[in-house]
Amino acid sequence: FPSFLPPPCVLCVARSQDRLGTMSNAPSPGRCRGSQFAAASLTTRRLRSNSGNVLYDDEAASLTAAETNSIVPPNPVYKIVLTGGPCGGKTTLLARLSPYLRERGFEVMTCPEAFTLLVMNGMQVGDYFASVDGMPIVVQDSVLDMQISLEDSLERVLRARGKPAVLLCDRGLLDGKAYMDEGGWQKLLEKRECACESHMREGRYNAVFHLVSAAEGAEEFYTLENNQARTETAQEARDMDHKTRNAWVGHPNLKIFDNSTSFEKKLQRVVEETAKLVGLPTEMQRNTMKFLLKDRPDLRCFPDDVAYQVFDVEKVYLYEEKEGNKSNKVVEEYSFIRKRTTISSKGEESGSVYGWTAVQKTNDGQTIERKRIISRREYYSLFNNRDKSRHVVKQKRISFLWNIQSFTIHEYIQPVSDVTILHTQVKSSEAVGSDEQVSIPPFLEVEKKLATDSENDAQYGAYHLSKV
Repeated sequence: FPSFLPPPCVLCVARSQDRLGTMSNAPSPGRCRGSQFAAASLTTRRLRSNSGNVLYDDEAASLTAAETNSIVPPNPVYKIVLTGGPCGGKTTLLARLSPYLRERGFEVMTCPEAFTLLVMNGMQVGDYFASVDGMPIVVQDSVLDMQISLEDSLERVLRARGKPAVLLCDRGLLDGKAYMDEGGWQKLLEKRECACESHMREGRYNAVFHLVSAAEGAEEFYTLENNQARTETAQEARDMDHKTRNAWVGHPNLKIFDNSTSFEKKLQRVVEETAKLVGLPTEMQRNTMKFLLKDRPDLRCFPDDVAYQVFDVEKVYLYEEKEGNKSNKVVEEYSFIRKRTTISSKGEESGSVYGWTAVQKTNDGQTIERKRIISRREYYSLFNNRDKSRHVVKQKRISFLWNIQSFTIHEYIQPVSDVTILHTQVKSSEAVGSDEQVSIPPFLEVEKKLATDSENDAQYGAYHLSKV
C-alpha cells in the first residue's frame, strides 16, 4: 500500500451512499470477523485501500481493473471545495489549479455548481423563488441532489483511474445554507434526515477554500460579467460573502483568501495551500500562528454576529515508524487518528466524523501532513491498537471567524486541563511571521504568542503532551 495510507481496517466495510450525500459504512454480513492482526482466520485474501472498503478475491475475479479501483482505489482522491462571494476569482482559479496539478501527476476533474446549472438551463431566480410558497426549500433540495450526484459520479470516475486525483468542486453542499434563512435550512435538513452538518462538511470534503469577493477589499475590480447566474450589487456581494463564510465555519481545513494582496498573489496563495494539502513541495512554510490564552473563553462574551461551532476532539497517536524506515530528510515521523464530535447549542452531541493524519518533519524545517477521512469502524480498529505509551488527547475546540480570518480555540481537557491555545490563519503568505496581520478578537485575552520552536512544542504541543 502507498506510504500515506494507514493500516487496514480490522472489519470488512461496505460502502453505501445515503441521501445526505455522506459516506455511511456497514459491515458485510457473515464475511469477516477477523482483523489484520489475526489474518489467518480469514478464508479468503482481501484487498484494502483508503476508501474504507474491502474486496475479496472471489469478488475481484469477476471485476475489471476499473471496477476494482472504484471500490478499492489504490491512491487517494482529494475533494476540495472552492467557494466564496461573487467575483472572488473561482473561475480563474479553476483554470489555474487544474493544469498545475495535472503537470505534477494528478488526475483532475472539476464539478460544476449545481445552482448555476439550473439557472443556465431556464430557471428564473426571481420568479421561481417568489411565485409559489415553499420554493426555496424545493430548489435547494434539488440543488443538493444534483450536487451530490455530480460529485459522487465524478469521484467514481477518478477512483476507477487508480491514480492520485483531485476533484475541484465549484461550491459544495453547505453553500446553499447562505441562501436560506435558518428556519428554512433546518426544515431542509429535517426533510433530508440530516442530524448533523458535519457529515456534509468535514465528513465529505478534505478542504474548503473561500475566495473573498472583490466587493470586499478590491471594489474597483468587482464585476458580474463572467457569471450570468449572478446579479448581486457590491453590498449584496459583501453580505453574501459573509454568509457563505459562516456556512462553512467548523471545517478544520477552512482557508480564507482575502484581497490584501494582488489578485495574482491571491491565486498563488491558493495554489500553495493546494500543494500542501496533496503533499507537493511548496514555498509556504507556515500559515498559522498560535497564542496562549489567559483563560478559557466564555461563549456568552462572543458578539451576536460571530458564528461559531463547538466540537469535542479525541486525538489518538499510533505507533511511530521505525527509524530504519525513514528517509535521510525526515527527522521525525508519526501519525494519529482523530474523532471530531459536533456539540449543538444545547450542549448535546450531534454527530462525529473521523480522520487519519500522517506527519513528517524534514531536516530543512518543513512539516508535511497527509490526511484522509476514515470510517467509524476504521477509527475504532486503529484506536484499539494505539500507542499505549501515549495518552489519548482530549480537547474542546471552538471554530469561528473574525475580521475575515479563521480561528480555532483548543481547550485541553486531557492529559492536561490548564492549557488553552488560539490557532489563527495568517492573511497571506507575505505576512507569515507578522503579528500585524493577525487581528486578535477583543473578546479573548492573550497571554503570549507561541513561537514555533521545540521548547514551545514540548510545553504546548499535543504530540509531546501525549507522552505518558
